[in-house]
Amino acid sequence: MSNYDFRNHSIKASHLPLKLNCLILFWVLNITMCDELISFDFLESDDSSDEEGPRHQMVKRRKIRQECDPFSIEDREFIKRYRLTKDLVRNLCDELKPHMSVPKKSTDLSVETKVLVALSFYATGSYQRPIGDIGSHSISQPTVSVVIKEITALLNLPQIRAKYIKWPQSSSERRANVVKFYNKFGMPGVLGCIDCTHVAIIRPQEHEERYYCRKQYHSLNVQLISNADMEIISVDASHGGASHDSFIWESHPLKPYMEIINRNESVWLLGDSGYALRRYMMTPIVNTSPGSPEASYTYLHTKTRNIVERTIGLLKARFRCLLVHRVLHYSPIVAASIVNACTVLHNICVRGNVVEIPELSEEELVYEASMQQSQPHHAQGATGSARELRDGLAARSALVTRLSASRSSRQ
Repeated sequence: MSNYDFRNHSIKASHLPLKLNCLILFWVLNITMCDELISFDFLESDDSSDEEGPRHQMVKRRKIRQECDPFSIEDREFIKRYRLTKDLVRNLCDELKPHMSVPKKSTDLSVETKVLVALSFYATGSYQRPIGDIGSHSISQPTVSVVIKEITALLNLPQIRAKYIKWPQSSSERRANVVKFYNKFGMPGVLGCIDCTHVAIIRPQEHEERYYCRKQYHSLNVQLISNADMEIISVDASHGGASHDSFIWESHPLKPYMEIINRNESVWLLGDSGYALRRYMMTPIVNTSPGSPEASYTYLHTKTRNIVERTIGLLKARFRCLLVHRVLHYSPIVAASIVNACTVLHNICVRGNVVEIPELSEEELVYEASMQQSQPHHAQGATGSARELRDGLAARSALVTRLSASRSSRQ
């Protein structure tokens, strides 16, 4: 608290009634704490029996929003709270504004306030009431809920998702992805790395069995594909936690797409042993002999594919509402849209080169890992035709030989 001197006033604090004295002290606290996380002047409950009516509370909240400008805080603190830089937030507001209704009343929230409230929720995974109490927001819990729903829907607009979650459609875009993977890891032909992660949700009202995973909680099993820059180029959050990773891929529209382009281009995805080996899906070789070409291939495969695991870790560290222990208190459809929204924001951070990366505590890391399902080794030939398996084995064998020849030429 600041060193406020009551002696500068004509009325001494000691002469004031106790109640008025407390109010003055409270007023001083509110001035000094305006730029802090919690504005104590607005900790009244939403169903308060205060003599001041709802209209008066709205005016008070609007006043504190006007007095506390979140864009005035230090840059690092801003990123810590909202994950994006100030410029990225302003750009996002400009991009979303044309799709939002024009404020009609003086008490209506600004676009900036709405976006920051949603970002705060995504970043912390905290319950909505504390987010509404942040000084620069100062809005009621029901309004926070409406705002999160609105901004999440906007971030799921087809044009927004297509801009920020971009699959390489052209041969030149695919070539750029392949070159980046090769330059970083030395693995040729890699278009992306694929994996799934579980995002906890509350028990759904319908088809509960589809969402109950083997770790005994309800979840979405989210499929992600990342490029070499840790940008997510595909996300599918439409499946429940009971679905196996390979099942999600088998029903995904990118599967036939990969089958088609692989006929003319030597490109593939890297997946773990839970996926079926195919010409377009390279998997590790289990039980290899140390020092063999197959062991060298598997080492390089694992090293390269680790990028998607790091991407998932970064996504959840940035937007902790996706952590298992936070649990999204929404229906599967709404929870999936929140996952999509966080993916869009993650890619905005990657493209914007946001270097301030939040870290999870050791306890959070251990718990998150323990609540993710390890996929059983895929029995080759369990799905698909024998020809698909033979083609996959031939493609992987050719890649092993290519990598071995490349190492020999460098020695």
